[in-house]
Amino acid sequence: MRNKIVELFPRIKDIKDDDLREKTITCWERSLALSPFDIDDLDKIPFTLLLEETDISLLKHTNAVTNTAIKIAESFIENYGEKKPVNMDWVISGAILHDVGKVLEFERDENGKVVKSYHGKRLRHPVSGGIVASEVGLPLEVVHIIVAHSKEGNFTKRITESWIIHHADFVNFEPFRD
Repeated sequence: MRNKIVELFPRIKDIKDDDLREKTITCWERSLALSPFDIDDLDKIPFTLLLEETDISLLKHTNAVTNTAIKIAESFIENYGEKKPVNMDWVISGAILHDVGKVLEFERDENGKVVKSYHGKRLRHPVSGGIVASEVGLPLEVVHIIVAHSKEGNFTKRITESWIIHHADFVNFEPFRD
């Protein structure tokens, strides 16, 4: 499964820290092992249940957020340099993992439709993803990015990398709401 995860999320290869790269892969493996979905479902299940009949998959959304976040981070580094340093490895890992909890938040009903799971009714995906990320030993900064990327982050002080993922995620969500 590890090779398939790297194939599906090609920007994983851009994580320079070997340990962080391996734990990013392990986090997806662990989350999928706990979920009713398998790796081939990532390109089939919707990235959100808030949009009716979206054809944008969790995989496509995650890769779009990752690419957007990298471009934001590159611009931030180019324009602000050392005034506000950015850890690109955290940005990439956090973007790839920001919705890792959705495979726990969702399930298929008796008709095969993706719906909110019992787990998802109790814990939203930022919390579930953060728990799994913590369990596999990801740095607290990456756990923070996962937990704080959505509205849950409005109750904490986001780090720079978390702000980048937060906005990259919403840029790849809000335009589809109309």
